[in-house]
Amino acid sequence: QVHLVESGGGLVQPGGSLRLSCAASGFTSDYYAIGWFRQAPGKEREAVACISNNYAGEFYVDSVKGRFTISRDSVNNTVYLQMNNLKPEDTAVYVCVTDLYRPSCLPTWTVPGTWGSDYWGEGTQVTVSS
Repeated sequence: QVHLVESGGGLVQPGGSLRLSCAASGFTSDYYAIGWFRQAPGKEREAVACISNNYAGEFYVDSVKGRFTISRDSVNNTVYLQMNNLKPEDTAVYVCVTDLYRPSCLPTWTVPGTWGSDYWGEGTQVTVSS
């Protein structure tokens, strides 16, 4: 059974760092795109980053470029989101997603509705505050 579990969230001061993990089970995550999204209270879910299958490319929204890095660990079947220089506006629940019909992030990875509805994780809370 396909399952994604996020971890690594927490409370951090502005300028700090966190590394989120998206642990996959029930499938080989290398073969599929994995996306990270976030949702703050009262706001819509927004895209953060995406990594295509077989290390074919990484993509970021402008607000996190240069600060966040998405990567794969094939041995542990896990995708990471390294977040540096965190800002209060990064506060949100972070969720990872996959779609077994989607090897590539392109072209529509930023649109939540283009990912299948079945394989979203539960999320991990990130709070950036002094």
